[in-house]
Amino acid sequence: MAWRIGVDSGGTFTDVCLFEEETGRVEVWKVSSTPDDPSRGITQGAVEGLGEVGAGAGDVSFLGHGTTVATNALIELRGVNTGLIVSDGFRDLLELGRQKRPNLYDMFAEKPQPLVPRDLRREVPERLRHDGTVAVPLDEEALRREVRALAAQDVRALAICFLYGFLNTEHEATARRIVAEEMPEVFVSASHDVAPEFREFERLSTTVVNAYLGPVMQRYIRRLKERLDEIGLTVPPQLTQSNGGVIGFDAAAMNPVRTVLSGPSTGVVAAQALGRMAGFDNVITFDVGGTSSDVALLQGGACALTGEADVHGYPIKAPMLDIHTVGAGGGSIAFVDNGGLLKVGPRSAGASPGPVCYGLGNGEPTVTDANVVLQTLNPVEILGGRMRVRRDLALEAMDRLAAKLGLGRMETAQGILSVVTANMAKAIRVISVQRGHDPRDYALMAFGGAGPLHAARLARELDMSRIIVPPAPGILCAMGLLLTDLRADFAISRLMPLDGAALEPLEAGFADLEAQAEAWFASERIAAERQVLTRNVDMRYMGQNYELSVPMPAGPVTAESFAALRAGFEAAHCQRFGFIAGGETVQIVTLRLEAAGVVRKAAFRAHEPEGADPSAARIALRDVWMPEAGGFVETPVHARALLRCGNEIAGPAIVEQMDTTTVILPGMVARVDSYLNLILETLPAEGNT
Repeated sequence: MAWRIGVDSGGTFTDVCLFEEETGRVEVWKVSSTPDDPSRGITQGAVEGLGEVGAGAGDVSFLGHGTTVATNALIELRGVNTGLIVSDGFRDLLELGRQKRPNLYDMFAEKPQPLVPRDLRREVPERLRHDGTVAVPLDEEALRREVRALAAQDVRALAICFLYGFLNTEHEATARRIVAEEMPEVFVSASHDVAPEFREFERLSTTVVNAYLGPVMQRYIRRLKERLDEIGLTVPPQLTQSNGGVIGFDAAAMNPVRTVLSGPSTGVVAAQALGRMAGFDNVITFDVGGTSSDVALLQGGACALTGEADVHGYPIKAPMLDIHTVGAGGGSIAFVDNGGLLKVGPRSAGASPGPVCYGLGNGEPTVTDANVVLQTLNPVEILGGRMRVRRDLALEAMDRLAAKLGLGRMETAQGILSVVTANMAKAIRVISVQRGHDPRDYALMAFGGAGPLHAARLARELDMSRIIVPPAPGILCAMGLLLTDLRADFAISRLMPLDGAALEPLEAGFADLEAQAEAWFASERIAAERQVLTRNVDMRYMGQNYELSVPMPAGPVTAESFAALRAGFEAAHCQRFGFIAGGETVQIVTLRLEAAGVVRKAAFRAHEPEGADPSAARIALRDVWMPEAGGFVETPVHARALLRCGNEIAGPAIVEQMDTTTVILPGMVARVDSYLNLILETLPAEGNT
């Protein structure tokens, strides 16, 4: 038997999904994360998961994993001592940025700490013009002096970013060679390798983040590789990127900035596949973990890519799935602010000490504790009985918070859920309403350890009528690793009007990108029949500050290609902004090429209906606080593993499984579809037709 394994290392739990290639058998496993050394939790999860199915490391044909190592190092500023080489006169660009306030009316807003202090930012004489021609040659002797000065200051990584370096790489390549000669042990990041696109500040910020995280990621990958070798893994492991694809460890070690959002990206990849199987093309994903909620919009079965994002205050130009994150998760801590109001998050209890009910020393109530108090979450045990729950401690913590608010225990616990639901709804409105999409036209796919627990109330808040809960929602990010391809993205900025004169430059630009893709295919040993290329063009009206990405038709670049680009741009502009400026010049900004190596993926078989009666899956009755019903309600509890295709459950009801709990509110009905998804629907109100 050959097993494919996906491992997602989160802030609270490490999730493992195992897929047996011959039979299609899918198994899941979950262990506590090990924040001090994530590689330990990943290895432990893989070993225990394989042990549960009677297999060993030698039976593994694929292992991919998502990690928050780069993200956490950036948030906690645990990168290395980093230096920066820039063009003469641009030393302070890293701090000046765009001179925009993070919050317009906040007089006390703090800018993020520069990752490179001013004394480690060095200028060298050189200058390229806007067309890439040389105005001032690079002063190599001056560069050597500055590099030696940085070496004396114990710099562990070095970023190189010259003005217009994305148009002409000669100066940056020379600088990289000199740094390698003077400081051979230092991690070097050059902007033309990391982000060869226009917008100077964002390119600089991305290059600096990549350098700052490089040695951290290299250490992590080396330690994980050693642990995987020790358990006998023989296949090369893969790591998730922010774009939803996977790459080899060596590529990830050189470009850690592309893994900053690797954790939630594979959940969206899995949601795309499961949504198509369930018959839903338009889906809003809702992934709730221990510390945050990640939401994304899938239109026509696909999530949009964005070329730029702000990650914890640091602009990053790298291809990533368009995912929006808020600090609202199961471990989010509830507290009373200075104005006497109840607030929830973004501070989290994490994996250690975790929620109060874990009994590991935390005294501040969390969202998980509120669910335990209300008994929507099992008040005795979770993780299929592997973790005991201390409801008594959760009740004590809730009483302390209730006393500060002047409310009752249950009202306070329900208030925590109402606040966190409002935070989650706000995140969904950002990716939907604010971009011209009506959430009511979409199904809500809930996953993550806490997504199905909150989905019903969130859907009601947004007036969404359908909810999809996958068979293994708590480990969907790990499952996504078994549904994704090897992937690399290449880009080059070429600013020019969309007219006949752009024909040759556009063709030459894509030819350059395709040559880079061919080199990547060769390095990853991807056979020709598994190679797929997808082209896109970032476009805008002349004078606009931001672009929209438009698909580029396959085949030779012709006048028909330009007509298709214009039509695609106008459709995208109308969707986003509600109008088309018919007489305005359309400008090409950046050419993008996605290279994918198609791999064998986990496949799921359809099941035949076995009747609507779910009584065989009912395992208990539990009093659950439901404000929709006026208080505690005796609620049937069903085991997800015992539900069969065609079963229907009327709310109020609870569905429990090892990796999550699903709440079905009064006025809702859940049915099990042919792929064993739970489909929750709101029943029409009495009197409506």
